[in-house]
Amino acid sequence: MNLQNFDLIVIGGGPSGYAGAMRAIDFGKKVLLIERKRIGGAGVYDGVLSSKTMWEQALKVDSIREMIPDYEADFYKIVKTVNEALFERKTQMTVHMQLLQEAKPDLLHYEKGNGFIIDKHTVELKKEDGTIRRFTTKNILVATGSRPRKPKGIEVDEKNILTSDGIKNLTSFPKSLVVMGAGVIGCEFATIFSALGKTKVYLIDKADRILPFEDEDVAKVVSDNLEAQGAVIHHGASLKRMEVKNGKVEYELEYKNGRTEVIKVEKALVSIGREANIENIGFENVGIKMNERGGVWDDDTQSNISNIYVAGDITTEVALVNVGEREARHAVVRMFGPTVKPLSYKNISTIMFLNPEVAAVGMSEQECRAKDIPHKVVKLDYTINARAIAMRKTKGFFKIIVTNDNGMRILGMRVVGEHASSAIQGVAYLIYTNQGIRELADMMHPHPSIIEGIQECLRMLLNKSIYKPYVFTDRLKCYVYENGETRSIDSLI
Repeated sequence: MNLQNFDLIVIGGGPSGYAGAMRAIDFGKKVLLIERKRIGGAGVYDGVLSSKTMWEQALKVDSIREMIPDYEADFYKIVKTVNEALFERKTQMTVHMQLLQEAKPDLLHYEKGNGFIIDKHTVELKKEDGTIRRFTTKNILVATGSRPRKPKGIEVDEKNILTSDGIKNLTSFPKSLVVMGAGVIGCEFATIFSALGKTKVYLIDKADRILPFEDEDVAKVVSDNLEAQGAVIHHGASLKRMEVKNGKVEYELEYKNGRTEVIKVEKALVSIGREANIENIGFENVGIKMNERGGVWDDDTQSNISNIYVAGDITTEVALVNVGEREARHAVVRMFGPTVKPLSYKNISTIMFLNPEVAAVGMSEQECRAKDIPHKVVKLDYTINARAIAMRKTKGFFKIIVTNDNGMRILGMRVVGEHASSAIQGVAYLIYTNQGIRELADMMHPHPSIIEGIQECLRMLLNKSIYKPYVFTDRLKCYVYENGETRSIDSLI
């Protein structure tokens, strides 16, 4: 066996592992990147990029159908567009890595195969042809990602009963589809298939409403739109069984009042979360500690073995590409760079690819109430935003939550509506830097733009808005939550 030494071996070439390897190059370190299947991981295949490309196509189809009601989406054209997006991203990453290897031949090395930890300084590589090699290293970064969780008692064949990994196996739009799981991912797929207009969508919602971790007003807009698209939401329903009969999927529900219901559909999509890929990595050889969620325990990306770090879904902290990339880059800086402050997960900006789009940062209103934090809330409806009116996309609202004091430090924000993700970064920056609201409120924003809605919310907080909440009472809201009670007021200062 051929022994070669590295400063860092990265196991896993998805978004986290790739980002970590590239950050180590910045420090002039010798890096080996090992990927078992395909560079890009779930960030490209069977995950973020594929589903979001589908979402973009679905909303385009929905817009066309508003003008041409009998328009029908072409399944193969949509699949072609998705595959083109995947190929483009995969090619970018691969070509970049190849050119970097040519430019820095002594730094970046790539091997396809399974990386297995022998001891804290030795990693074994097993290739598809059975070839085995061993490498030594000063540090190890494990970023092996996650896979869809499969429910007990249900046979997921990725043909009739699918996870997100099985979407690529579809050969046509299913005539009917049940989605098991009413969290963000389940709602995203329900949005995609209902917007395409070819599939009758059913959504199993065990709770009283979809998106239980989000505010009720956010969930209501998304729920109302799904139902307007013809989707059926089984609120408060528990799944008793799901099985394939005669090529169809039959599922039985039991509601809180004891009523049961049996429904047959063409396909089922299971979306009940993801589980970390922790098998066949060699953790047992070094005594890696696991957390209660089934992932790897870590202290600011460092495992209980001092030179082994983890990033991305394997920690089960927050399963988002931007978080995984940030964790990997942070881990590498901890290995080779100056002392840095620990990562904070408090104010992560997120996008929920629903219809309408939802963007969030910081705390939700229900989270503030659960923690009994006194706060002020302003809400502004999309119907009075000039850009939304011009686009004829007036479903949605802006909501900003601030501390109940003169400083009015921003605790969180939710934007539901067109271009929501574009509107959120200004406020995200204020939260990140712990600044007040006055500077952003007084800036000259482009017109017409969605971000003007954020500006008007901030003006409402400062009692100098153009539209007055005591006039447009149905479209502008100002209220205070304190001592367990909500008090509606005309202005907040």
